[in-house]
Amino acid sequence: MKFSALLIVFLALLAGCTGGLRMDTSHPSVNHDSRVQFVVLHYTSTSLERSLQLLTSGPVSSHYLIGDTPPTIFKLVDENQRAWHAGESQWKGRTWLNSSSIGIEIVNKGYRDTPNGRVWYPYTEGQVQSLIALLKDITTRYKIDAHNIIGHSDIAPLRKLDPGPLFPWKRLAEAGFGVWPEAQAVAREQALFANALPSITWFQQQLALLGYETPQTGELDVATRHVLAAFQMHFRPALFDGTPDAESAAILKVLNTQTR
Repeated sequence: MKFSALLIVFLALLAGCTGGLRMDTSHPSVNHDSRVQFVVLHYTSTSLERSLQLLTSGPVSSHYLIGDTPPTIFKLVDENQRAWHAGESQWKGRTWLNSSSIGIEIVNKGYRDTPNGRVWYPYTEGQVQSLIALLKDITTRYKIDAHNIIGHSDIAPLRKLDPGPLFPWKRLAEAGFGVWPEAQAVAREQALFANALPSITWFQQQLALLGYETPQTGELDVATRHVLAAFQMHFRPALFDGTPDAESAAILKVLNTQTR
């Protein structure tokens, strides 16, 4: 009797292993949203051929790559998988954004240093149009907030510069992808801040409110300068030296008012 009982249990277990785990799926929950909350934009710093090599066989990857001539969109990693493009990163309190973002690399050499200073490479019109089309598709499917379309330098300001000061953030925002400060509001606030510049504590608080990981030391330390420079490169690319000024203060205030 004991042997028969053991045999029955063994056969039942074996049937379970071969037949798969049975689950009741009759009570699906409505309490969920997409894994994808952010889109992070990058430049590759190299040619198309080298970019494809690095992103498909090296230690980094991205979901998409936009070429240069022609501006072909390459899908490299399935959106359901985590690509390795953001690294150590933070935005709006979320860390390690590989797990919650789609990464888009754009073929662009970044910059070159010359005796007369750093020269940045522009993006082509075809790349911009391809990017806008890709963003429209992604944001429609995942309902991504415009404020969550960001650059690598925004989420890792102490170590990254891409997508650089020539990236067309204003044009993307006008197309509905990203945010941009209203010019007249900035002019009004800038005139006020020209008379009395806010404290470093204020700048740090406003940068953090916008989404940047920012020290709250009350001092213009190296890390704060890097964060402020990243913000300036995104929203005031004509000058991004990390120095607090009236225009930066005005843009910060207007953006934080717009995005509340």
